[in-house]
Amino acid sequence: MSGPQSETVYTHGHQEAVLRSHRSRTAADSAAYLLPELRPGQALLDVGCGPGTITADLAELVGPTGRVVAVDTSAEVLEQAAGYVAERGLANVVFELADVHRLPYRDGEFDVVHAHQVLQHLGDPVSALREMRRVTAPGGVVAARDADYASMTWFPEAPALDRWLELYRRTARANGGEPDAGRRLLSWARAAGFTEVTASTSTWTYATPERRDWWGGSWADRVTGTAFGRTAVERGFADRVELERIADGWREWSAAEDGWFSMIHGEVLARG
Repeated sequence: MSGPQSETVYTHGHQEAVLRSHRSRTAADSAAYLLPELRPGQALLDVGCGPGTITADLAELVGPTGRVVAVDTSAEVLEQAAGYVAERGLANVVFELADVHRLPYRDGEFDVVHAHQVLQHLGDPVSALREMRRVTAPGGVVAARDADYASMTWFPEAPALDRWLELYRRTARANGGEPDAGRRLLSWARAAGFTEVTASTSTWTYATPERRDWWGGSWADRVTGTAFGRTAVERGFADRVELERIADGWREWSAAEDGWFSMIHGEVLARG
């Protein structure tokens, strides 16, 4: 590929700390808005499938007669996803390397095209949505869900988390993405030419000891041990000492007995 589309950078990276978080995702907690649209026999494309946990749930819902094609830009991640789907005993999924800007599929090949937490990382999300629209059959649906970082909120107040949010948004934008994608999905879908767009929101909340420990520990590891932190340092946005302070802040927040964290996701079902 050439041009800006080939320069898309995945801010989180594919390190184990990131994949550990992604493996926790299910269709129930990450694609509930889409589930009423699914039925056996459909052809479904899962864009940016990651480690495959959502993919497997979707495959069960369109199976056994439906087929799922799951794509990602990382061969290593696709290998892990294929192994997970095989462990689930599913035979209706194939995994392929592909870029959402240039999908190697026929016009109208899929009844459903799904993308979870993908558009926020793209320099041209409208172009990606146009391509997703191209491979969707007449009467089919494109489903996209993305986080909205500016809407994230927590208690108790934690200056280290304030700094984390500022640093993440700055780094993501320097990589060409839009971390506050959730609020923009409706606008992007309209710009991509969809004539019928249903917008909604849903949240993830971390407010039990187990959920706080998992979420806080995950981000403590991701700040210091993934592409996000490395890029922030390389671009001069932070240094390693500050990253360690932010990681400690995440651990302190997760240990608070009244700790609470919530994040809004925007969602669209787009047709036409």
